[in-house]
Amino acid sequence: MEAMEDDSLDIKDDHNHNYCACSSSSKVRTYLNSHPSDVTTVPQPISQPVPGGEPGARQGKLRSSSTGGSRFRASDSSSESSEVSETDCTAPPTTEGKFTLDSASKFLLNAMAEEDYRKNHWPNLEKAIDRLLIQNPTDHISVSYAQIYSYVYKCVCQQHSELLYNDLTSKITNHLQQVSTHLQASPPENFIENFNIALTQYTTSLQCVVPVFMYLNKFYIESKLNRDLREDLMKLFADHIAEKHVKTLMPLLIKAHSMPFQVQPSTMASVVKGLYSLRPEWAQLAPTLFSGFIPQINPPAVESLLSDYAAHDQKLQMELSMNGFPRGDQSRKRASDDS
Repeated sequence: MEAMEDDSLDIKDDHNHNYCACSSSSKVRTYLNSHPSDVTTVPQPISQPVPGGEPGARQGKLRSSSTGGSRFRASDSSSESSEVSETDCTAPPTTEGKFTLDSASKFLLNAMAEEDYRKNHWPNLEKAIDRLLIQNPTDHISVSYAQIYSYVYKCVCQQHSELLYNDLTSKITNHLQQVSTHLQASPPENFIENFNIALTQYTTSLQCVVPVFMYLNKFYIESKLNRDLREDLMKLFADHIAEKHVKTLMPLLIKAHSMPFQVQPSTMASVVKGLYSLRPEWAQLAPTLFSGFIPQINPPAVESLLSDYAAHDQKLQMELSMNGFPRGDQSRKRASDDS
């Protein structure tokens, strides 16, 4: 009967159909217990992680089991070995291989995104910028600001802020260089007027360009460059137009200021104030000119120079009167004003 029972154990299998697992594992353990010197012990880590649970959790469960000792341990060990082998087969690549794969994927995705930007987003933005830059203050150009705004939003969300900023500044720089070339060909008698047209047209265009590029300004220029989009674009005008022509413009302004109404007062005021907003230090080139349009340009009055101020005013009134600007009818003035 005992022999039959032993043989019956040999043909039994566990729930995973591991035939002869129970009897063979029992025999192996019996042999190991009786011949400890024939076995070379391989040190194992104190806590070896097991897939599907915390380190040591499976071993603790095996030791705490009191029923079906050899059969439970054998079947579980075979399942564990199968899990380990599956884990080894599906193990992630090494750190070096993973980095190379991720870098290649990112490079491919960035190339595809940049290609989409070049083909779809920037051409539409470039057309809109062209139409905004060449418009006159009195023109009404139909431009879909919502569409431009959405293109800018998509470019910023797709991490193309730097690329978009460089394209925008390059586009406006090329436009300003063309304006400077046309302005250089203007005759002296029309130079002030043409400069005022260029300045007014540009500042009017920025009132449309800056708002639609709000996301670029907020999430890239202000946060990363610590600057402002409008200030950067006005600086482009100062660098590529005003600075190149200020030496020609300033003598014409001084001459026009000495001859009233040779140039429209509104034009004079617009040009002088525009130059001061671009570069305040330019006021030192013609303090008298700028003081007529910008308050507090000259130093504060000194009591000891009151007589000089009065003499200067009298001289100015005489020059106006000699140039055909009479003082008008003085008979209706009140007596108290003739002091």
